[in-house]
Amino acid sequence: MAIVIRGGTIVTMNPQREVLEGDLAVVGDRIAAVGAWAGGDEDQIIDARGMLVIPGLIQAHTHLCQTLFRGMGDDLELLAWLNQRIMPLEAAHDEESLYYSALLGCGELLRGGTTSIIDMGTLNHTDSIFRAVEEAGLRYLGGKCMIDNRLQPDSPLHEETEASLAESLELLQRWDGAAGGRLHYAFCPRFVPSCSEELLLGAAALAEQYGVPIHTHASENYSETLLVEEQRGQRNIIYLDHLGYCSPGLILAHCIHIDDEERGILAARGVNVAHCPSSNLKLASGIAPIPELLSQGARVSLGADGAPCNNNLNMFMEMRLAALLHKPRCGPAAMPARQVFEMATLNGARAMGLEQEIGSLEAGKKADIVLVDLRRWHTWPDRAASVYAQLVYQAQAADVYCTMVDGQVLMQEERTLTINEAEVRAGSRQSWQRVKLRAGLD
Repeated sequence: MAIVIRGGTIVTMNPQREVLEGDLAVVGDRIAAVGAWAGGDEDQIIDARGMLVIPGLIQAHTHLCQTLFRGMGDDLELLAWLNQRIMPLEAAHDEESLYYSALLGCGELLRGGTTSIIDMGTLNHTDSIFRAVEEAGLRYLGGKCMIDNRLQPDSPLHEETEASLAESLELLQRWDGAAGGRLHYAFCPRFVPSCSEELLLGAAALAEQYGVPIHTHASENYSETLLVEEQRGQRNIIYLDHLGYCSPGLILAHCIHIDDEERGILAARGVNVAHCPSSNLKLASGIAPIPELLSQGARVSLGADGAPCNNNLNMFMEMRLAALLHKPRCGPAAMPARQVFEMATLNGARAMGLEQEIGSLEAGKKADIVLVDLRRWHTWPDRAASVYAQLVYQAQAADVYCTMVDGQVLMQEERTLTINEAEVRAGSRQSWQRVKLRAGLD
């Protein structure tokens, strides 16, 4: 099947960063042509006049398991947020509630132009997340959360070390490469304080054996960094490097409270840092030193984190905030719009290990494509000096007209084509009633 996206402004993100006027053609799950199409036997034509045609946005840190808990973790700092709300709620999930939580998140992501995510599940029922994402059509890298250390003596979210490793391996064998290669597995130890050294080393060994990434958190909160130093005798990033974690195969969310030595390690080892500005502000965690990391050559991508600490999964909001947040400290030229858009596309693709497949609009790459309608009050007149400025400073998630993954149109004209919105609303409402009672929260 050939689909031609006709007459749009194509923001290619190719090595020359070309911005082209013309057509983009898709055949099967791949981009067949960019700028001009000599075909003529198209099965579908999408009129993109007045729109930007961009690579699908890539969120490098999410928690689909938490979408059901939106609005249940407000006005708390990280450790209280985890202990009082999130861990009891995650422990209360059943298969159905987790499925609807993931579908709810997928619907919001597709509506806002996100085509790929790096996710962290919870301890149980991880198959439900993979099943939901498989049905929704997103590109996915993630896995079961791993916790064998209780943050508090009565924490309900806990498992034995060997059981955690064994279940993670089973999930990898079941889901890695599923849905025609659209789903991939990552080992997901939650963060150092909740994981024994045995678990961390076991996850690292399995990740190396099977050639898959590790996705975890580090240095998000000042109290957390003190806890790591108390427990492990080293600063967070130094400790992870000591365990052999710091490499291009590591996706590390947040990295706010880091010193010069830790910044150097992240840059030198090619660690993928996921910057989550909204979450970091809402939990009062702080502001990550992103301009410094980028100046040292570190790999930095963007993510919204989970719904209870944001409370949106909106990549346009994250791009705008990432561009603005650092300017008062580092000057108006810090974090220019094109660099931020690279973080949301190419850098996210690199974090997923898929930079040869996604992140730019080039012939032969996967057809993960988003159309952004600029014919709005807040984007008019359409004469911005830079399309990147339009995308980062003006456009909003509601401006997304069409979202495509693997050449399949998944959302168009505000309607998700793979998710029944009414069913998800009803299923998530019923699921929430069960989960909150089971968690003891009303």
